[in-house]
Amino acid sequence: MTSVASAAFPKITYMRPLGVVRGQEATITLHGSALGDATQVLTDLPGIQILEVTPVDEKSVTVKLKTEETLPPGLYPIRLVTKSGITDLRLLGVGTMPIVNEQEPNNSFEEPQVIEMDRTIEGNIDREDVDCFKVQLEAGQKLTVEIEAIRLVQELRNRNIFDPAIAILDADRFEVAVSDDSSLLQQDCLCSFTPEEAGEYTIMVRESSFLGASNVCGYRLHVGSFPRPVTVIPSGGVQGQVLQAKLIDIDGSVTDSSVQLPSEPVAQWPVVTQDDRGVSPSPNWIRVSNAPIVTETEPNEGRTEASPAEFPALLCGVIEEGDQYDWYSFECKKGDRMRVQLHARKTLRSPLDGVIHVFDPDGKVLKGSDDIGPNPDGLVDIDIAKDGLHYVRVYDHLRRGSPNHNYVIELSRREPSLGLSLKELRRDEAMVVPVPVGGHGAMVLTAQRSQFNEAFEAMVKDLPEGVTATTFPMPAGRVEIPVVLHATKEAPLGGALFEVTAVGKVGDKEIVGDFNQHHKMVLGQNRREMFGYETEKAALAVCEAMPFEVELVQPKTPILRRGSKDLIVRIKRDEGFDGTVSFRTLYNPPGVGVNNSKRIDKGKNEVAIPITANGNAAIGAWPMVMQVSYGTNRGTATMSTAPIMLDVEEPVFDYSFPKSAAEQGMSTTLAVGMSKRRDIEGDIEVRLVGIPNGVTCDEPQKKVSLDSEAVQFELKVAKDAKPGTHKTMVVQTLITRDGETMVQTDGTGEIRIDKPLPVKKDPPAEKKEATKPKPKPAAKPLSRLEQLRQQKESK
Repeated sequence: MTSVASAAFPKITYMRPLGVVRGQEATITLHGSALGDATQVLTDLPGIQILEVTPVDEKSVTVKLKTEETLPPGLYPIRLVTKSGITDLRLLGVGTMPIVNEQEPNNSFEEPQVIEMDRTIEGNIDREDVDCFKVQLEAGQKLTVEIEAIRLVQELRNRNIFDPAIAILDADRFEVAVSDDSSLLQQDCLCSFTPEEAGEYTIMVRESSFLGASNVCGYRLHVGSFPRPVTVIPSGGVQGQVLQAKLIDIDGSVTDSSVQLPSEPVAQWPVVTQDDRGVSPSPNWIRVSNAPIVTETEPNEGRTEASPAEFPALLCGVIEEGDQYDWYSFECKKGDRMRVQLHARKTLRSPLDGVIHVFDPDGKVLKGSDDIGPNPDGLVDIDIAKDGLHYVRVYDHLRRGSPNHNYVIELSRREPSLGLSLKELRRDEAMVVPVPVGGHGAMVLTAQRSQFNEAFEAMVKDLPEGVTATTFPMPAGRVEIPVVLHATKEAPLGGALFEVTAVGKVGDKEIVGDFNQHHKMVLGQNRREMFGYETEKAALAVCEAMPFEVELVQPKTPILRRGSKDLIVRIKRDEGFDGTVSFRTLYNPPGVGVNNSKRIDKGKNEVAIPITANGNAAIGAWPMVMQVSYGTNRGTATMSTAPIMLDVEEPVFDYSFPKSAAEQGMSTTLAVGMSKRRDIEGDIEVRLVGIPNGVTCDEPQKKVSLDSEAVQFELKVAKDAKPGTHKTMVVQTLITRDGETMVQTDGTGEIRIDKPLPVKKDPPAEKKEATKPKPKPAAKPLSRLEQLRQQKESK
């Protein structure tokens, strides 16, 4: 048998080492499954050069790479490409300090691993494991410890999640600093300590619930005196400008810094700090806008003291005390459509659990907001009802405050907007597209609309050599549409990142859609996301050819509302391939249902896939694509067919069903009323189906014309037919054209089956009995007085 191509979803389980030192060459090993045909590594961000990719076996691949000397420290996404697919995104740590590997045994305070300062330790936490590291500090020498743990995991099944906890202990085993979660790093840890006296200090690392697992619960522990700001004030800036900021370090010290901002607005811009002590291991985050910056002016704790601002603007401030309120005022005009959005926990990684309220010129609350779904920061949309000075107030929901409780309130005009992403086709996994040589791969483009419901055109850019895209207009009001990629037979194998954009119009105004793909990296209980990552490009891999050709046959006729149809799929097998091929739709047009259980079995080359359209199916021409799955020596591969266009049209007739009745053993005529809705070409027949048991029709299918007003069916009811009311009868309109039959189904007709009434019989004549004479009543006994009188009269 010839070898078959596959796209059986190569998977990276873990990698070692977890990171590299910038400006140096390094070799990492990726461990997982279906990796034996790896060819390439994609990097989503610039600054990493891939020098060599070498498969070791099906479960491991070595990758030689080099990073630029000026690459900012942090986490960088990589993806492994094989001849059969592309892996999910994984994050590689890039740092500035030398790397030291954890050495066992180091599981107790008494047996720690001795390390030097300003090092990055790579280790792993097994179940109930505690790793201990000892450093020597001088008096006044700052020790900062930052860990990358949960951020280096990819786990979608709530297993082997590394939620770290760290502590710094003095020589007497007293904890001088501890950290479980941190605002800046979320569920990764960060803590610091500056001793008054020289001495030895021990850093303990564990999983917060004393869980862990070999290989997959790895970490990078940054230990040193490097700068570690936790807050940037102000926390927003204007694009293209130099932001004069104050950096608040974890130890509370404040330094001034000049930050060059990008030339375009950025929702979350990284700020990396470097001084003579070193470089922060990960960035801080600020918001970059094209609106002016307004910093709070104290006092501004009441409406009469509100800091004056503009609209639009970025309002930057800090809630320093737990009972503090910050107020801002700004002029609005009646009819202004305004958005007030708080940025704190999500964007800035601030500890502030902010609540915002907007007030009208009279001091009346218009709207307020705490959280918005999974977003922990509030957002308010308001249509301004009167001219005048309006106000926004912010405070901490938990009534806490500190110099680190920073925020940005973005005042902006609500404008139509459009966001783009890709629909998950495997649950919780960001979509990547395998495209076989000479075949097709497909994805579903999703739209996030705001005040924009018009149609728009999608575009795909930066595709690799030999790959083209077929896009379709997104209809007005819709949020999903397929995009199909095709690779020629000459297309070289390999992966690529590509851009997806869209353009639409509201009146004369052009709306441009930007692409963003969210990657769920770690899911906890109830599939709650614990860590995720955003990318601005989509990924594809040109794979080996499928072992067969596949065609989803273009129908010659439409499907009708309230109708059904069969889609035909054919394959032409390569010599040696006799496996089963399964099909399911990538995407269903609105109101269209598909039987997704069909397949072509061994020895077969064709299958009919039933589809239906309900009474509200969207009228028009809709693209349809089938996902094609088949077995390979690495698992199940999934590609796609070329697209077809499915026309959805209105029904041809409306029907009215009279109630009918018949007795057992009798006949009746069912006359179904017809009224034409529109003209159509083709031969038309009407078929009665759903006839109850015991009822027959000698001619259940009759020819009709567009002008027919009724169709009659003669029904015979058997003597043993079940009595009662049967609501099962429907009529199917069959319209034949171009060798295909369009089917429209309508119902429900009703027939009542009765038992025959019993035959009436004359009652038998009643026999008259001879009347007997009534007996004379017995003589009444005489009283004593009457007896004496009779005796007297007889004398």
